Amino acid sequence: MTNIKSTRIQSIDILRGLVMVLMALDHTRDYFHLGASTGSPTNLETTTPILFFTRFITHYCAPVFVFLAGSSAFLYGSNKSKLQLFKFLFTRGIWLILLEIFINSLNWTFDYTYSFVVLQVIWAIGISMLILSFLIWLPKQVILIIGIVLIAGHNLLDTIVMEGSSIKATFWYILHQPNMVPLGENRLVYFAYPIIPWVGLIALGYCMGTLYSKHFNFEKRKMWLLGLGTASIFLFIVLRTWNIYGDLTPWSIQDTTPKTILSYFNVTKYPPSLAYLLITIGPSLLFLCAIEKIKNKTTDFLLVFGRVPLFYYFLHIFIIHIFAILGVVIFNENWQEILANMSSRPIMGLAKHGYSLFVVYIIWIGIITLLYFPCKKYMTYKAGNKEKWWLSYL
Repeated sequence: MTNIKSTRIQSIDILRGLVMVLMALDHTRDYFHLGASTGSPTNLETTTPILFFTRFITHYCAPVFVFLAGSSAFLYGSNKSKLQLFKFLFTRGIWLILLEIFINSLNWTFDYTYSFVVLQVIWAIGISMLILSFLIWLPKQVILIIGIVLIAGHNLLDTIVMEGSSIKATFWYILHQPNMVPLGENRLVYFAYPIIPWVGLIALGYCMGTLYSKHFNFEKRKMWLLGLGTASIFLFIVLRTWNIYGDLTPWSIQDTTPKTILSYFNVTKYPPSLAYLLITIGPSLLFLCAIEKIKNKTTDFLLVFGRVPLFYYFLHIFIIHIFAILGVVIFNENWQEILANMSSRPIMGLAKHGYSLFVVYIIWIGIITLLYFPCKKYMTYKAGNKEKWWLSYL
């Protein structure tokens, strides 16, 4: 049982913990699944329902992570001045960007030359926090409108496509179009998480933090979470069913019913479409509504990961990568040749020597079990050392 006293909102940490556990499943699949190097799990021509589902449930990770970062920012600032909150968000945003570039890219590739730098969700949160640090000076109603406009309107920009590595094109890659940019002759930077919708999402998360203010009792909060969650799912169904708007790739009738269902839920993540955000954030709000009064061994287990998200994030990538290399060494006689011939993106080289999806799930369960112990120890340390300001950055 997790008996650490905390002023944190448990339901938020439970949801965060759940999506971080699911995140490890996606990254375990990246490194261990044999099919990870030969095709996309969302390619309807090559995927299977279980593989598609394995990818789809992990779609919840990034948007919930970013959304709750906004809510946590609001809660952190509830007993701080605006200037204190501004300084925290601004410095933490810069810190996260640096961690993404120098630590996370290294974790993913083990390439100390940084020949391939991928800017992913930590980058998106860092940039979003920097922008949020300025948005907090605006009235909450204005922040809410900005968030809605960015999320609901960014798909209008889908038809704008740029090429090359000019300053203008690079700026557009940062904002809305995922793409690679060469830096010199031997280095590539991949902007995997264009920031426009993520900034909108962290802004909405910041506004959602209001529901956890002291003047909001449980019943009132439950009503709002239930209403917003249901409305999000309903809007997704309306927009998606009639292919009205909200995703670059419309669904279509396929040659089998299962493939048609997969097509319907095959929403765009890069950048996250309106449909993608509606079907991930909507159910997440319903989960927050349902979980608030529940406390058992499962919620205690998830709390551990939800209260040390950054520590968990970097540790789980490192552990998964190490285990994938060990798998190559143990099960391949020519492992030295395999490792020596890997490019600066070894994740693909490792996946070429991968395993079935069943084995991936077994490995995932083992990795989560292993990660629980250092995460719990660090959670306990953080709870007992709140006076150490630097812990809020880790």
